[in-house]
This record gives sequence, C-alpha cells and structure tokens, in this order.
Amino acid sequence: MTENTIYQYDIQKLNGDQLNLSAFKNKVLLIVNTASQCGFTPQLKDLAALKQEFAGQDFEILAFPSNDFGKQEPLEGQALSEFCEVNIPNYMVFDKLRVRGPYAHPLFKFLADKKQNGVLSSTPKWNFHKYLVDRTGRVVDFFYPFTNPTSSKIRKKITRLLEAGKL
Repeated sequence: MTENTIYQYDIQKLNGDQLNLSAFKNKVLLIVNTASQCGFTPQLKDLAALKQEFAGQDFEILAFPSNDFGKQEPLEGQALSEFCEVNIPNYMVFDKLRVRGPYAHPLFKFLADKKQNGVLSSTPKWNFHKYLVDRTGRVVDFFYPFTNPTSSKIRKKITRLLEAGKL
C-alpha cells in the first residue's frame, strides 16, 4: 500500500536517471529543498554533520535543489553537480525541481498536503524546509528553514524513529 507514502513517486537524479523512492524503504528520511545562494545555505554543512552523526544507521538525507525562492538556485546541470560534489559530500542530491505552486513536483505536493499524506499540511515557505519521513514512507513531521538540521528537536525525532524500527 503506497497511497499515503512517498514510495509512489519517481524522482530524477542529477545524472538524469529516474529513481523510485521505494529504494529508501525501511529508512528514516529527512527531505530538504536546498539552494546554493541562500542565507540558509550554510545548513548544507549542518546536514552533512547530521548525516555523519547517524552514519551506519538507516537514515538518509534527500536534498532537492529548487529555484522557487528568490531565484537562489541559479545552477543547472554540470555546474549544479559540481557544486553538490564539493558542498554535499555524504547525502543524496537530486535534480532541481519546483517545490510549491501549481508546477510543484508531485512529491512536494504530497509532502505539503494533508489530504494527500494524511498527516500534515506544510508548504515550503523558503529554502531549507525539511520533512521527516518514517521507515514506512509516511510523513511524520516538518521543520521550518530556520530550524537547524543539527538542532536537538530534529535529532531527537530522528533517534526516536530509528529506535522504533529496531526489533
């Protein structure tokens, strides 16, 4: 059953390949819309630190560059790929997409709409809006851009979800 999970969506990797999100089954996910020229861009390093903190556990960060806010993600193609290789070394970055409005990617429409995800409504208001997804692919929480990825609030919720999945 995938209708209330992220597993129904295909996303495009930076190299153009398609990936179904079911590839992340049984993992806790933090999904973030990013931008290379935003005041919150230093959070890329904080996301890397968070990923490192939970290394070896079933935790992944999925970053989606977006130019929806203040045109703060002007990079495309190879330039975006090179920026990500340097600044986002240990978590997955996908191809640039829209995260709000009528042209938003279906994944972000799902994440933002309680009618679709069954849990919450929270449309990204700016870059670095974060969604927390449990091991079953269900949205469980969100965090505004000003919430640092390494905050105790986020770390505690990730820990709780990871521990809940242990048998």
